[in-house]
Amino acid sequence: MRKIPTLFVRDFTSRPAHVTREVTPGCEWVLAGEGEATRKWDGTCVMLSGTGVWWARREVKPGKQPPLDYVQEEFDEKTGKSIGWEPMARSSYAKIHAEAVVNSSANKPGTYELLGPKINGNPDGFDAHVLMPHGWAPLSERTDIGAAPRDYDGLCDWLLTRPYEGIVWHHEDGRMAKLKARDFARSEQAEAT
Repeated sequence: MRKIPTLFVRDFTSRPAHVTREVTPGCEWVLAGEGEATRKWDGTCVMLSGTGVWWARREVKPGKQPPLDYVQEEFDEKTGKSIGWEPMARSSYAKIHAEAVVNSSANKPGTYELLGPKINGNPDGFDAHVLMPHGWAPLSERTDIGAAPRDYDGLCDWLLTRPYEGIVWHHEDGRMAKLKARDFARSEQAEAT
């Protein structure tokens, strides 16, 4: 699982960091209308491997030891963080994940978003913990997200008037890009409300 690039370049000099109008190199395809737009859920990423083992996404900060049996996928030069997977059995999410497995039909290898009352303040309002396959959303949301604009101003206005955390675009060749509502500067958020 690779870190998905943000559609627009982040300005790390602002706190919190927000995006600029400059497109992140390699993400121009989104503005060209390529790729499928999907809902970005506000949870935590987990994965069911082809051998039936569950893993939790884990970032390891600079100077910290990775957990036992950690599998690094990439290293972020800008932040010094390692991004990878730890066995779900060792994760702080293990108990919540076990509940989600019972409440879901997640049995195919792939990545899922762990969502529910004890995850990130539960902004999506789930009554119980569930596993949502990445790229899935109800038809009405898929239709809405599929019609989202693909320019900076349009996306800012559109995202700030929706209940979604953001959008993830999937190109047929495997590339992805994302954008969250909170990526926009506070001044833009105030103008949109």
